[in-house]
Amino acid sequence: MNEIANLVRIVTSRSLATLPVLDLRSRQGNKENQLVAALAKTPETTQLQVVKSLYGKATAANVRALQKLQGRVRNKLLNQLYFLDHSDTRLLVSRRYELECLDLLHKVSILYAEREYKLSERLLQRCLKEAEKGEFTQYMVQSARMLRNLYAEQQQRIAFKQLSKVLLRAQQLLAWEDEAEQLYSETQMALNGTVAARRAVLALMPDRMAQLEALYRRARSFTTYNVWYRLRVAYEELQGNYQEIIRVTAAASRRLRDGKLNARRFDIRFNHFMSIYAYLRSRQPTQGLRLAEDYARDFHPSSSNWFYFQEQHVLLALHAQQYERAQLLLNVIIKNPAYLIQREAALQRWDLYKAYIEFVLPPPRTTARQRQMAQWALQLPEYSRDKRGHNVAILVLQLLHFLRERNLEAVLLRLERLRKYQQRHLYEPTTLRSRLFLRLLQLIVEKNFNAPQAAERGTAMLQQLRETPPPGNAFAEVEIIPYEHLWELVLGLLREGAPVANEPVAQ
Repeated sequence: MNEIANLVRIVTSRSLATLPVLDLRSRQGNKENQLVAALAKTPETTQLQVVKSLYGKATAANVRALQKLQGRVRNKLLNQLYFLDHSDTRLLVSRRYELECLDLLHKVSILYAEREYKLSERLLQRCLKEAEKGEFTQYMVQSARMLRNLYAEQQQRIAFKQLSKVLLRAQQLLAWEDEAEQLYSETQMALNGTVAARRAVLALMPDRMAQLEALYRRARSFTTYNVWYRLRVAYEELQGNYQEIIRVTAAASRRLRDGKLNARRFDIRFNHFMSIYAYLRSRQPTQGLRLAEDYARDFHPSSSNWFYFQEQHVLLALHAQQYERAQLLLNVIIKNPAYLIQREAALQRWDLYKAYIEFVLPPPRTTARQRQMAQWALQLPEYSRDKRGHNVAILVLQLLHFLRERNLEAVLLRLERLRKYQQRHLYEPTTLRSRLFLRLLQLIVEKNFNAPQAAERGTAMLQQLRETPPPGNAFAEVEIIPYEHLWELVLGLLREGAPVANEPVAQ
């Protein structure tokens, strides 16, 4: 009972008068709970709306009261982070195990300061064991160092020597992991940069992968394996070697299933994402779509990873020409409560996908929403750095719209913009697919918008397009609908009628 008695003494003698947390289950309508409830229900609410809701009038005094209330609630919400539920398997698997180590270290730091050594020793041994199971080397070092110091202070010589050896091994392992993570981080920064930066780092990656593999062979830890594995996947992606990514991700899944990878650390969601992405880019959308249906259950709908995954899911449906399925998926995505808190660039991508789906699946009557989407698409700039990879898709969507409208002047203008964009930005060998498609589009003018003649003249070019694989991610224009299918769509629009010039208005 002495141990519990000591805990009782520490807690009762040092507890705060008022606990700095929120009682989220309380039925009392205090201002703190009212503010939390209002923001949970309507995250995008403004300060003025909250002031009126809580205090009735938006006076200067009430605004100051709200600011003070916000400060209190913010601090209590931060304290509430200690009590989150991390057991959901759709979240990052390592999080719950890492937080167990952090929780133990936090408790020990308090108990050690209170000179409660026996319980500190037991919790540190437990933390060391959990850190070893999860291969969290930094927490192995922290717990081993604290245990070593505790044994030194208590003159436990045998235990001190044993922990000193454990600490040295963990520190060496951590040094190797730090070296691996530094290499990976430097490369990742370049990969997330400009196209020029990605091209530059591409030449360095084989040597860096060799260094990472050597570090993994030496350390045999999960961290060194994981950075080597992820850089290997990134390299194959840059090369456009998507079949190899399918093989590598499948091999990693087998290793996990066979117990050769740490199940407390390996993020199966990353593996799922890269697998279906590789199926999409290797033009195997039907197989990728089947896997996406199965993998979707491993992503939590509130996470940004869910949206990234669903983006590939929608593209797989579009590439498989399952447009109704893509529309159903998009409806589910838009209804997600977290949809609107995505970055602006992500929301614009979803709008672009939505515009394509609505174009290929037009309703019987044009709705106000459709007219709004068409107007949005037509107002997009012909070239924008923040829409890198989607500029051709934007211009082509505009062209399709005017082909359906049979607006000759607008069609010719968009074709000219596409020609200029090709000259300025699509000159590398890796942009061959985009160049071939844009050359096909120019044929419709050469053949005076005659669908049969354009189709016949473009036969050889279309075959070359089919035989040209998608380039690596560093150089790619995103094909929301494959160029081959877009060409069929263009010819179909021409069969319905060629564009015509607007008649001059009588004076």
